Amino acid sequence: MSQAQAVSAIEWRDNGLWLLDQRKLPVQEAWIGHPDVASVVESIREMVVRGAPAIGITAAYGVVIAARNRREQDAYEWKQNLKADFEALAASRPTAVNLFWALQKMEQALAALTDEADPVDQLLRVAKGIHSDDLAANQAMGQFGADSIAQHQAQHQGAKGVITHCNTGSLATGGYGTALGVIRSAVKAGAVDQVFADETRPWWQGSRLTAWELQKDQIPVTLIADSVAATLMKQGKVSWVIVGADRIAANGDVANKIGTYSLAVLARHHGVKFMVAAPSSTFDLAISSGEEIPIEERGPQEVVAVNGQRLAPENVAVYNPVFDVTPAQLVDAIVTEKGVIEAPTTEKVMALLG
Repeated sequence: MSQAQAVSAIEWRDNGLWLLDQRKLPVQEAWIGHPDVASVVESIREMVVRGAPAIGITAAYGVVIAARNRREQDAYEWKQNLKADFEALAASRPTAVNLFWALQKMEQALAALTDEADPVDQLLRVAKGIHSDDLAANQAMGQFGADSIAQHQAQHQGAKGVITHCNTGSLATGGYGTALGVIRSAVKAGAVDQVFADETRPWWQGSRLTAWELQKDQIPVTLIADSVAATLMKQGKVSWVIVGADRIAANGDVANKIGTYSLAVLARHHGVKFMVAAPSSTFDLAISSGEEIPIEERGPQEVVAVNGQRLAPENVAVYNPVFDVTPAQLVDAIVTEKGVIEAPTTEKVMALLG
């Protein structure tokens, strides 16, 4: 198995969608099949699958399942009936723009169906294309990002340690990863020799997923509490913070897992570089700044309890935003499959993507 596929989270096999249940990692590797669109929506909403690119890929396969089931129910009105399935998938997670991008791709494919072949097969080819394109984009991003890190390393000879937040690897994408893809490529190039993974409260994606995934690839990883990041920076043990994104505004403002903004502020204070790795599908050029990005809030149970064990007093008030927005002024580079945007601005974003 290639390094790009050392870990897999989304598979189309046995004529159906299977997702690795990321809620159970690293203790158990369990796969869930999805017979209908309702089960796909539930898996997205309940964090069986997470990470903006992976959510988009999953939604694309969800359209295929919905189309197959609708055609079996009504051979004549199935296209019109699909509207409800598109709406259900779109409502599953509001912040990850890749979800809406993938659904738009599938809507375009639906409108372009030909009579020469099975329409479900045609939709499946598009969904598989979204999946394979994401993997290719991640590998391209990995090379662009590693080159930037290596160039900085050659000029400044700083520490080869990096901090990453949440999980941005094969588990969160179609394979290889966004920020972890950059890290994988940088490790291979000798520009990174140590990864510090934030535990990433309240869902522990760093401790449960990133640490597990990097160990799978035999990449040196040290797990830290989120609050340790400033100390590592002060000690000079890291030169970069490398994160992914769930949505990026036209001016380069970045919505990512809660805690990302804190890292960006700390990095700027300590002279540590801050990199965002995300495919072009993560950009929402229809919004001018991060102030327009909808921020999902989830229930209190994720904060007050872990695996059903309550850690906080009863009836305590809880504020649980899933994402925060990092202003473009705090971002040194956004790495995409099309190139690197340094010190992002609206003009630079539009020059590369517009």
